[in-house]
Amino acid sequence: MPVVIGFEGSANKIGIGILRDGEVLSNPRRTYITPPGQGFLPSETARHHRSVILCLLQEALDQAALGPADIDCVAYTKGPGMGAPLVTVALVARTVAQLWGVPLVGVNHCIGHIEMGRLITRAHNPTLLYVSGGNTQVISYSERRYRIFGETIDIAVGNCLDRFARVLKISNDPSPGYNIELMARRGTQYVELPYTVKGMDVSFSGILSFIEEAANKMLASSQCTAEDLCFSLQETLFSMLVEITERAMAHCGSKEVLIVGGVGCNLRLQEMMGVMCEERGAKLFATDERFCIDNGAMIAQAGWEMFRSGQVTKLKDSWITQRYRTDEVEVTWRD
Repeated sequence: MPVVIGFEGSANKIGIGILRDGEVLSNPRRTYITPPGQGFLPSETARHHRSVILCLLQEALDQAALGPADIDCVAYTKGPGMGAPLVTVALVARTVAQLWGVPLVGVNHCIGHIEMGRLITRAHNPTLLYVSGGNTQVISYSERRYRIFGETIDIAVGNCLDRFARVLKISNDPSPGYNIELMARRGTQYVELPYTVKGMDVSFSGILSFIEEAANKMLASSQCTAEDLCFSLQETLFSMLVEITERAMAHCGSKEVLIVGGVGCNLRLQEMMGVMCEERGAKLFATDERFCIDNGAMIAQAGWEMFRSGQVTKLKDSWITQRYRTDEVEVTWRD
């Protein structure tokens, strides 16, 4: 079976994973962490990735106990994502493919999440909720495409959480969303927030603007605690996501839900989705932080599927695409 190495670096995490026939041989990762109250800029994130990528490559090979001669294909994230980090990782992947004399495969980041989730959970044909810092989509597979049933019309759910974390000066270590989740567990009072579902699509920017403006006033007057605000924000955002996921399930007649992407690690989101699935007689699938957070193995897995089905990226076509939609990819490896 072919051995594929995957390079991921579309945002503030950089990972390199090696995979063979569904077995993850190695999957090291590094995260660029900024001070509380700050986000991460593309140029600084790319600088971080450049400083660690060669050490990370050696670490991945060492963990897998493999050498360059054992690699059959190099996969890299083509997009979507932040331009400078994507370019940094793509350049290294292209160079490695040429030095080692193996084919190159450009992978859609979203497809990487989906295929990793399918591999780990063994879900058959689920309705997919893809939630991360840069993407929010409800997806279902049909006729060699991952079809988008609904999505955010402005910012992603992860971005909404991250930006609220900056308002409260919550630490970015290990991630702002995870720290919000921990604070939300201590919240006891629900603060009513705007709830914006438009058909199958959702909007998060209005909720963010409302809570950004209200937070300092409410905290200063002791109307609620920071934990209450984190709790309220999570409950509102996740209720919206459960609603559109259930509607997609009803349309498709689906009995499975698979949550993928970094926000998919959130145990409260999994709990709320699980309640909905139980009421519908459906089954919920999710992964832990090893595979739902951006990682190299997910790119290797999608690249493995693409490579085995005959998809190879020519060197002259190995650019990056910051806006690379999930439904643009022809899924040649599924019936």
